Amino acid sequence: MAVPFRRVSKSKKHMRRSHLALNVPGMITCPNCGELTLAHRVCSNCGFYKGKQVVVVKTSNTEEE
Repeated sequence: MAVPFRRVSKSKKHMRRSHLALNVPGMITCPNCGELTLAHRVCSNCGFYKGKQVVVVKTSNTEEE
C-alpha cells in the first residue's frame, strides 16, 4: 500500500481541491412578478416565460383565506 513519504502542505492540498467548490445556479428576476427564478425556465410563481403566459399556476386555498 502506498504511503506518502512527506506530509502534503496546506497550499498543495488547497490547489488540488480548488475544483471541488460548489457553483451557485444562475438566478434572474422574473420581469413579470419580480420573483427569483432559474435562468431559461418558466417562473414558478406566475407561469410566464419570455413575456408570455406559458403555464397556468394554481393558487392554494390557504393563501386566499
